Amino acid sequence: MKKATFVMHRRALLALAGAAAALVLPTTASAQTYPDKTIRLIVPFSAGGGADTIARVIAKGLAAQAGQPVVVDNKPGAEGIIAAQEVLRSAPDGYTFMLGTNTAMVAVPALRPNPPYDPFTAFTPLTTAGEFSMFLAVSPALPSGSLKEFLDHVAATPNKYNSGSSNSASELAMLQLLANRGTKVVNVRYKGDAQAMTDLVGGQIQMMFSTGTLVPGFAKDKKIHPLLTLLPERSPLLPEVPTAAELGLGAVTITPWAGFFGPAKMPAVIAERLSQMLRQALSRPEVREQLVAQGFSGYGMTPAQFAAFHRKQWDAFTTTVRENNVKFE
Repeated sequence: MKKATFVMHRRALLALAGAAAALVLPTTASAQTYPDKTIRLIVPFSAGGGADTIARVIAKGLAAQAGQPVVVDNKPGAEGIIAAQEVLRSAPDGYTFMLGTNTAMVAVPALRPNPPYDPFTAFTPLTTAGEFSMFLAVSPALPSGSLKEFLDHVAATPNKYNSGSSNSASELAMLQLLANRGTKVVNVRYKGDAQAMTDLVGGQIQMMFSTGTLVPGFAKDKKIHPLLTLLPERSPLLPEVPTAAELGLGAVTITPWAGFFGPAKMPAVIAERLSQMLRQALSRPEVREQLVAQGFSGYGMTPAQFAAFHRKQWDAFTTTVRENNVKFE
């Protein structure tokens, strides 16, 4: 009887071990062969825009690294919520991920009374894509030989001048810049950078943070003066414009960034593999060249580094909103 009982136990253990192996083997096998089919990159912007162009450049580089097609799937609208929810519904197998920016991954969940998702638990951080080259552009009608001269002049006349913004990152960066000096201006919100730049040139507003797609051309024509870049290093588009760090502006911590996120619960080995391929794609000379031409500083981080960066940007955003009692509509 004891022998029979022992045999039954042994058989039960073998059955359990087999069941466990059956659960582990598919994940191991898929990790070993990943990727072996088309990868889908979801982009929360319309085709043809600046962020979409950047995504397609990186997607092409990723396809070369992966040896598989990478399809860009545009899901614009609702400040990135539509794209994010598409990712949330996807299998965490590494074949669907998204390009996320400050808006979808910080502003939306931070500012809504009932957030549509938690950006830290609903997604798997993969790597940064890089940073948009945002510049402080000011009207030539104001003293602007240097950033200090400009800030001194604006601080002397509180609420006399208007600042334009078309997204949360540009508005909060301006708040941080001016709060460092106790300077007050009137913020005017726009639906896009193009209209804001038109009003800056026309004199309706006197300052704004704008992207590298607009500032260089207007600066060349002397219609605006660029005084500062939010990039960590000087932009090759305007190499004469200093960074915040060079000017001692440690308080300006808002960064206009983009990064890649997969669904929650991606196997670590697949998340690392996809992150690695994306980082390799960002290092390809043809990718770097095209991103620079778009005014974008492309670089990659490990998943752990990106997760820490994301949290730091969240803290900077929410702190600035709270301290300045900012209300977004």
